[in-house]
Amino acid sequence: MGTSISSHHRLSISGLIVTLGIIYGDIGTSPLYVFKAIVGDAPITRELILGGISCIFWTLTLQTTLKYIGLSLRADNNGEGGIFSLYALVKRKQRILWIPAIIPAIIGGATLLADGIITPPISVASAIEGLRIFNEEIRTIPIVLGIITLLFVVQQFGTKTIGRTFGPMMLIWFGMLAVLGSIQLFQDWSVLAALNPYYAINLLINYPGGFWLLGAVFLCTTGAEALYSDLGHCGKENIRVSWIFVKITLVLNYLGQGAWLLAHEGKTLTGQNPFFAIMPDWFLIIGIIIATSAAIIASQALITGSFTLINEAMKLDLWPKMMVYFPTEFRGQMYNPSLNWLLWAGCVFVVLYFGDSTRMEAAYGLAITLTMLMTTILLAKWLVFKRWPVWIVVILLSIYFTIEGSFLFANLLKFHHGGYVSIIIAGVIGIVMLIWQQSRNIKNQLNEYVPILPYLDNFKQLSEDPSVSKYATHLIYLTSSRKIWEIDSKIIYSIFQKQPKRADVYWFIHVEVTEQPYTMNYRVTHLAENDLIRIDFYLGFRVPQHINVLFRTVVEDLVKNGEVDIRSRYESLKSTSISGDFRFVVLEKYFSSEYSFKLWYRLILKGYFFIKKFSLSEARGFGLDTSSVTIEKVPLTVSSRERYDLKRIYS
Repeated sequence: MGTSISSHHRLSISGLIVTLGIIYGDIGTSPLYVFKAIVGDAPITRELILGGISCIFWTLTLQTTLKYIGLSLRADNNGEGGIFSLYALVKRKQRILWIPAIIPAIIGGATLLADGIITPPISVASAIEGLRIFNEEIRTIPIVLGIITLLFVVQQFGTKTIGRTFGPMMLIWFGMLAVLGSIQLFQDWSVLAALNPYYAINLLINYPGGFWLLGAVFLCTTGAEALYSDLGHCGKENIRVSWIFVKITLVLNYLGQGAWLLAHEGKTLTGQNPFFAIMPDWFLIIGIIIATSAAIIASQALITGSFTLINEAMKLDLWPKMMVYFPTEFRGQMYNPSLNWLLWAGCVFVVLYFGDSTRMEAAYGLAITLTMLMTTILLAKWLVFKRWPVWIVVILLSIYFTIEGSFLFANLLKFHHGGYVSIIIAGVIGIVMLIWQQSRNIKNQLNEYVPILPYLDNFKQLSEDPSVSKYATHLIYLTSSRKIWEIDSKIIYSIFQKQPKRADVYWFIHVEVTEQPYTMNYRVTHLAENDLIRIDFYLGFRVPQHINVLFRTVVEDLVKNGEVDIRSRYESLKSTSISGDFRFVVLEKYFSSEYSFKLWYRLILKGYFFIKKFSLSEARGFGLDTSSVTIEKVPLTVSSRERYDLKRIYS
């Protein structure tokens, strides 16, 4: 698809700068609000400040550096990362810790999307609220809504040009973090004592309510999941090297904020944000502009990541089909109109509901802890799959279950402060994913397949029967049968019974989604020479399923190789070189009341058909030219129907 961001996978200066612009938006903008959330309205004490910095430093070290940079980046799926890529790696062994692998994948994906809706509002609001230093009465909500709305509007045009500035802009941002933090650090070197883990332990155990501060501390690492999810855009070496620079700048800024707070020991913040407080007065406007730019970049990364996540979910049959466009030639850059405006509506709701960043901080982070726990579960399975010693896996699992379990428990305090919003959103997303995945399993159970060999003569006779009007020269069906010499019984019913469909050549297409992200292979099987042809596509879970284009490409190759003759076989056109007509028949299933289902099946299928009303049709979902598609509705069938004991009456 043209120039790709993946060209920056090799370690290079340009690759490092691109990495800064793509993946560090969320974790990079956390200094805007983390310390403000930790201190809150409490009196500033040395115990609180040193303990807070120590917790931040060791969270960034244990959670971000060791788990995500050191360990998770190893679990790459042909260069791709993220919870669905990880699920694709381990789903062959379905059970993990006695639960199906799909469960942590669904929970992780749903919570990542849900909590991510708060990222643009909290980042942009935290930056814009810096203007209150000049005027406490300024209304920031309209400005925040305007910036967020503009950001979602430009998605349809692609962000290739804007994206070129992301890296240099984030380089300026991180440089600013380091310089501002260092200036304050030079004034009080004693704050460096906070790097000792003793202060973190002391805060959590001895400080009143110290354990619950983990909910605020956790905000410093909420973007860690993005480091793994965006692996495919930058490559692990660029991520690992750039993280050294990013972590240093983040720690310096947190130390600087801590030094400033220690200089105001005994006081309260009273609405101040230590991030802006460490800026010289003459630099405030510049700092707010840079912070707003970084917040916009963080929001863009979230939007792009959400598009990618849902696209993967669609390919893995975890989400209804939605329209996806590719506005630029950059691989991985896509535009999903429905999701775009759903995210916009979610962000607008968050801004209007919470009002300012302080209230958003109180709700932020609850759902993402669940994502991290689910990633840990899948990662443990991957380590076993890679033949790591079981005792090492158990130790790692215990450590991160303890760390992330503590964060989750502390974040539960946020539930009543607005955390329920992200949990409700995650719940809705998770239910949709579960219904879609379970309905696929049910449909696979209900699907009946028949061997095609006994029908070969029937196809030939129908094709040559002049008493049946020709339906098309080339007739194409999509089959869900993985076995080459089997076919859906519904297709046989459609061709021979519902309405006999005479054609010269019958094509059957099967699409298999592979566990690798960018596989693009196909196999052709001539079931009957030049009369029945089957094509099996093997497509990666990140490859768009544009069947119309893919099929045309295969046909052109077959014609070039002399394997098939696509010229029209109508009597009046036989002597010409005009190609015959092609027609797709798509079978859409409907819920028939004449069959009885188990209660669970009935609930899932009713949910499936309700959701399907809002998704793309099969034809549009596979990118078929609607002018050459026939939609046929067929019922879901099972082997047994309910029987009625009817008695015939003779007069």
